[in-house]
Amino acid sequence: MSTPSPVNPAVPAASEATSPSALRELSPGTLREWVAEHEDLVVIDVRSAAEFESLHIHGSYNVPLPLLSEHTDELAARLGSRVVLACQSGVRAEQARQKLAASGIGAAHVLTGGVPGYAAVGGDVVRGGGRWDLERQVRMAAGSLVLVGLAGGRFVSPRIRTLAGVIGTGLTFSAATNTCAMGRALSAMPWNRAAQEPTRESAILTLPTAYAGVGDAEARRQADVA
Repeated sequence: MSTPSPVNPAVPAASEATSPSALRELSPGTLREWVAEHEDLVVIDVRSAAEFESLHIHGSYNVPLPLLSEHTDELAARLGSRVVLACQSGVRAEQARQKLAASGIGAAHVLTGGVPGYAAVGGDVVRGGGRWDLERQVRMAAGSLVLVGLAGGRFVSPRIRTLAGVIGTGLTFSAATNTCAMGRALSAMPWNRAAQEPTRESAILTLPTAYAGVGDAEARRQADVA
């Protein structure tokens, strides 16, 4: 009689393999269980440093998406098999997952509902000063520009209506390519900058390696409490 192969909890069951989302997404409730059960878990928050300061998962690491994109191979070399990527809604985390997958990290999970979703199910989070998240700022900026274009076209010059068309085209392109030029531009604004922006040295090189993840991850959690 053959001995059943051991089950790797980081790999979905065979019944899930046919669903791409099952390989990539992780619910907030499941993440709560993983945090309690697995010391080798590494949660990477790819939002801006300012968003991270406002609200983040206890024990998570802040590696903003632009920094991750610049040092993807170096980051991938430090990660083990139990990695969860988080952002505000899941969009930036999915972009990060695709970049890591291209560097050989195919088992990274994307937190559905983002950090707010994790907080909503009672997950352990750290709260800072109130600040609008980047995605909310994008919606406000886009909506305001469309209103300006429509009002200006009616009361000033019909040509100003072009602004609304440009914004609509930009949003359509953003959805089709899963990118956001307006978000990148807003992230560089002074109000979206933290006192200490993450760097390669302060963010990536402080991540636990695949060989020393348990001890380093626990030390990071203790530091977050302090």
